[in-house]
Amino acid sequence: MAQGKKLVIVESPTKMRSIQGYLGDGYEVLSSVGHIRDLADKKDIPAADKEAYGKYSIDVENGFDPYYVVSDRKTKTVAELKRALKSADELLLATDEDREGEAIAWHLLETLKPKVPVKRMVFHEITKDAIQAAVGNTRELDIDLVDAQETRRILDRLYGWDVSPVLWYKVKTGLSAGRVQSAATRMIVDRERERMAFVSAEYWDVEALASSASAFKVRLVRVDGGQLARGTDFDDLGKLKKAVVILDEKKAAALAHAVEATGVGTVTKVEAKPGTRSPYAPFTTSTMQQEAGRKLSMSAKQAMSVAQRLYEKGYITYMRTDSTALSTQAVQAARSQAVSLYGDSAVPLKPRVYKSKSKNAQEAHEAIRPSGEKFRTPASVSSQLDREEMRLYDLIWKRTVASQMADAKYETTTVTISVDAAGQNVEFTASGTVYTFKGFLEAYEEGRDEKRNSQDASDDQSLPIVAVGDELRMSDAEAKGHRTTPKPRYTEASLVKALEEHGIGRPSTFASIIGTVIDRGYATKRGQALVPTWLAFSVVRLLEEHFADLIDYDFTAALEDDLDAIARGEQKRVEWLKSFYYGSDSHVGLRQVVDNLGEIDARALNSTPITETATLRFGKYGPYLEVANPDAPDEKPRIVNVPEDLAPDELTAEKAQELIDAPVAGDRVLGENPENGKIIVVKDGRFGPYVQENDPVSDDAAVDETTGEVVEAPKPKRGAKKEAAPKPRTGSLFRSMSVDTIDLETALQLLSLPRVVGKDPESGEEITAQNGRYGPYLKKGTDSRSLESESQIFDVTLEQALEIYAQPKYGAGSRRASSALAEFEADPVSGKPIRIRDGRFGAYVTDGETNVTIPRGQQVTDITFEIAAQMLADKRAKGPAPKRGAAAKKAPAKKAPAKKAPAKKAPAKKATTDAEKAAARSAAAKKAAATRAANAAAKAGS
Repeated sequence: MAQGKKLVIVESPTKMRSIQGYLGDGYEVLSSVGHIRDLADKKDIPAADKEAYGKYSIDVENGFDPYYVVSDRKTKTVAELKRALKSADELLLATDEDREGEAIAWHLLETLKPKVPVKRMVFHEITKDAIQAAVGNTRELDIDLVDAQETRRILDRLYGWDVSPVLWYKVKTGLSAGRVQSAATRMIVDRERERMAFVSAEYWDVEALASSASAFKVRLVRVDGGQLARGTDFDDLGKLKKAVVILDEKKAAALAHAVEATGVGTVTKVEAKPGTRSPYAPFTTSTMQQEAGRKLSMSAKQAMSVAQRLYEKGYITYMRTDSTALSTQAVQAARSQAVSLYGDSAVPLKPRVYKSKSKNAQEAHEAIRPSGEKFRTPASVSSQLDREEMRLYDLIWKRTVASQMADAKYETTTVTISVDAAGQNVEFTASGTVYTFKGFLEAYEEGRDEKRNSQDASDDQSLPIVAVGDELRMSDAEAKGHRTTPKPRYTEASLVKALEEHGIGRPSTFASIIGTVIDRGYATKRGQALVPTWLAFSVVRLLEEHFADLIDYDFTAALEDDLDAIARGEQKRVEWLKSFYYGSDSHVGLRQVVDNLGEIDARALNSTPITETATLRFGKYGPYLEVANPDAPDEKPRIVNVPEDLAPDELTAEKAQELIDAPVAGDRVLGENPENGKIIVVKDGRFGPYVQENDPVSDDAAVDETTGEVVEAPKPKRGAKKEAAPKPRTGSLFRSMSVDTIDLETALQLLSLPRVVGKDPESGEEITAQNGRYGPYLKKGTDSRSLESESQIFDVTLEQALEIYAQPKYGAGSRRASSALAEFEADPVSGKPIRIRDGRFGAYVTDGETNVTIPRGQQVTDITFEIAAQMLADKRAKGPAPKRGAAAKKAPAKKAPAKKAPAKKAPAKKATTDAEKAAARSAAAKKAAATRAANAAAKAGS
């Protein structure tokens, strides 16, 4: 780099390319690609410092001093930055202006140790004007922001590394706990608990059509002056909260018939109320994630990823912000665009000013908006953005423009109609809303989350002009039944909203937190809803019983407030960490909680009583019911599988009994194998459904005619000698198959696997198609290739198989020469770099010694260093998979009889050479042969 240039360091390669074009030849812009250093792994800590830093890479006894190291994968980046810095006359640190960005800048400063002037360059949008203005308005590094980020990093390390191991030992290996992650999981579980405890109530009303010039729908609201029950009148246990009239089906039907018979109603009241609706504030990080979820069906992670791209390409302002404020130029741009598109009346006389309640350091940012002094319309940028970027930009543009537009004005008219129904005075109402001025609704209307008892909401309809005293024709009266509904499950959008309302976490981290909750198996998605798993119930139960403070919503929110106070310089990092870790007068420290855990009953944690005899347990292979026999309490409980797609609130006592009483779908006879006469049955085993070939059923055996199941013969008495039987052929059902519908023809196909496709004409090797643990594949000798679907196992031809083998192999042979999909720093245990590679069964994590396949549904981009290291640790903890037959071979060595006669084996120990062993075997064989000959002779003589 030529002398006199200024070095600008950003954290993103995309930002780097965008900014370089705006600054010109006098600047060189380079990227750190995120953080360049982090807390050290244990292996990177020198022996002399192991005692102080060894457990957490933090010296908790001396000011919570962290031990940082430059990660292995960033050494090259740091070297490049240092080379560029040698010939620069000024360093501009241009990372994001939030805690994380400030910390990255501080780590750069600590690592590069520049000898030239250093300035902090900040901006909220990547446009030419903004970047050039930022160069001329630099500031010093904000150490308070750095302290806040470092405190959060240390806090999360202490929390995670102390609490997560408890989950590994008592619930399941590979789990994790975190201050925001655990609180979010508890929210999802608490909502499901509310749904499980909810008791639905039934209520009825009557709907009809009222007609004058035109017909409109009316609903019964009062009977003889008494208010009719609605869903909101019941509590969560199905009890009424106030005195109202309840109609059952019979009474409602009688009223409907009476209204039909009368056929006429009189208008007793017409009430018109004007109203206004104000526009919504511009997007913050949280509201953008919520709306992207509601309107675009984006996950929080996807919304943030797309927003990051839009920001780095210069289309929107910084997307991590708590502020709803707009700059003067942005307000003017929004108003000008609204006027040009919707007319002069579209904007109010004075610009709208939005104030956020947030006290956080990130308040310095603007709201999320289109960048520049003049907003580019979605149509003008559609050719420059991909589909997802375009959809999100359109949403941000509409929200920003609408935020500066005029109020919408409307008028809601409510008509009340009285009917004499068989001596009872019943009243119906209908409402209709008409917008007299749409205002901001011309540009944007916010989406809505699902609400409970929405069936009671009035239909928005157009009403004819009527007056008090008018008689209307009543027709089509119909009794309508309703049931109260529980609170809806959280979606990603509503969970983000709830976390923000509770003050838990930072909006910028919500996406990764929700992603972790799903990836850890604490929740699954059913449509947009987040359904907790029974695993989450076990984890939350443990945390509530033994780490109550750490999972308390108010306590977690208070931690966030304290971090904000540190960011504002109102609290000191070290004092606060001492209080959190060691405790204070008002708080029991984490250290004391962990040191005094006491006994934890893992079995109780993983148990949920469903009925008096059935208990839901969560085991290695998922949830199941353990059913006790009340007449024989000492008898081994019966195990009943629970369908994986059954949500916890759906496992009621009635559903549990249904599962218990359901006929076992195993041992259902499918028919006879025409080739050998053996009986083919289908079974539902612990590891999934499969078919099995059994010997023909004897004439004495019984078959249940209703289920087609073989009734087992009485088991032999304990101790009776049992002859070894040949192992029957089996075949697992494909994922697309069902135990209830599989037929004999399909079962015979499964039993015939592996299927011989043909022979390779070049090598003569046989090619087979089969199904494996990781899906369908072809095999030729030791060379395997994946198939796209299970049906190909039966359909793939030799020509197609040869074509597959002619393609480059994405397996062991090519992996040696190919680069990794991702690389991380060294594994804390093996000390070798962690890489993600593409293998025969998909992407996997490896450190060169241990391999772990990335689960289906999890993307390579989701894997962080922490996740990768944890996956490897979990695999090591399980130990190597036992070889087939190994257990059987080792079993005789463990039998007690072999240990009872050590004295008799003493002579054998002397035969240490091969010759001596052979002689001993020969002598034993001769003796046995002589004995057999003597017995045969004696038998012949008799």
